[in-house]
Amino acid sequence: MKLIVVGLGQAGSRIADEFARINKRAQSQRGIEICPGIFAVNTDAADLTGLTTIEPDYQHRILIGGRKTGGHGVGKINELGAEVARADADKVIDALRSARHFYEADAFLLAASSAGGTGSGSISIIAQRIKERYPDKPLYSLLALPFEHERETEERASYNSAVCLKSIYSISDCVFLIDNQRYVMKDSSLGNNMSRINELIVEPFYDLLCAGEEKNPKFIGAKTLDAGDIIQTLSGWSVLGSGQSDLSKSFSLFERSTDFRKKTSETHKGIQAMDEAISEMSLKCNPKEAGRAIYLVSAPPKEMNMDMMRELNEWMRELCPNAIIRNGDYPRGSNKLTVTVILSELSDVERVRNFYSDSLTLIPVIKQRQVELRHKLADINDMGKDIPSLLED
Repeated sequence: MKLIVVGLGQAGSRIADEFARINKRAQSQRGIEICPGIFAVNTDAADLTGLTTIEPDYQHRILIGGRKTGGHGVGKINELGAEVARADADKVIDALRSARHFYEADAFLLAASSAGGTGSGSISIIAQRIKERYPDKPLYSLLALPFEHERETEERASYNSAVCLKSIYSISDCVFLIDNQRYVMKDSSLGNNMSRINELIVEPFYDLLCAGEEKNPKFIGAKTLDAGDIIQTLSGWSVLGSGQSDLSKSFSLFERSTDFRKKTSETHKGIQAMDEAISEMSLKCNPKEAGRAIYLVSAPPKEMNMDMMRELNEWMRELCPNAIIRNGDYPRGSNKLTVTVILSELSDVERVRNFYSDSLTLIPVIKQRQVELRHKLADINDMGKDIPSLLED
C-alpha cells in the first residue's frame, strides 16, 4: 500500500519524518516505495528545520501562517491553528500534487498531536480540503493523544483533544488513536523518549505497507495482504500494534501442549507474537468492540504454514468475535516472527469518552473566566474614566 503522508504541527511532522525514514529503508532493503510523498506542515520554522529525513525544500517542509505567527507557532491555541490552515490550505494542496508519484498513492495519512495548537487545529481543515479535492481516495488520520502530565496540568490539552477528535472523526475514513503514555520509558531522557515513541508509532506500518508492494516473487505471500484488504478494513476509531518472537533453530513453531492458551510462551511463537501485539496496541481497548480487524504474519518462508495460520485465525476470532477479520502472510526475515494487528471500527473508546466528558466540564469554566475577566476590565475602565490621558487632544 502506498501512502501520501502529511504531518501537521511539531508532533505530526516528526511522525511524518519517521515515515520518511521507513520509506528510505523500504527502498534500500526491499527496492520498493511505500510513501511516494511525505510532507511536514507547521507554523513554527524552527520545528521544520529540526526534521532529519523529509526533503528540506519548501514544497516538503511547508510553513503556514507566517504573517500571523512570524514563524513561531500558535501557542497551543487550536482556533488560531485552524484559522491559518484555512488561509494557507491551497499551499498544502499544491505541494501534495508536486509529489512525483502522487497519483500512484492508494490513500492519504495525516498525523498530528490532538493536544497541540497547529496540529490539532489544522488537521481537520486540511483533511476537509483534501477530501473535497480527492473524494475517491481514502483519507486516514493518526492522532497522538497527550501524556498524563499534560492532561493533569494543562487544561488546553483535554479541550484541544476533544475538539480535534470530534472534528477529524467526521471527515476521516479512519482515525488511528495513539496513547503516547503507553510508550514512555521513565528512566530515559526526554529527547530519547520522543524519538523512541515516534519510532514505535510508525514501525507497525512497515510490513503492512510493504507486503502488497513486494516485487520479489519469493517474498510474495500465499495470501497477500494488499491495499484493497487494508482499505476495506480501516474504518472509524482504530488502533494498531505489533508483536515479535525470536525463532531459534532448535525451536519448532508447532509444538503442542494440552492447553496452548495457558502456555503460550512455551508452545507457540505465533500466538505469543499476536498476544504481544494485542497487549501493546497503540491505545488500550477491548478487542470485542472491534467491527473489523486485520493481521499480517511476517516470518522466514520455512517457518510459516497452514497450521500456524489456522491457529492464529482461531485465536483472533476468539479475541474479536464481532469483527470481520482479514489476514495475510509476508515471507520475509531471518530469525524473527512478527505479527501486526489493526483493530478498526471500534464501537466504544473509553479515552475518547473521557476527553469529551472533561471538555464538557471545562467549557463552562472557561466561559465563566472570560465573563469574569470582561467584568474586571470593565470595572477598571470605569474607575479610570475621569482620569486624564496624555493621549487626549
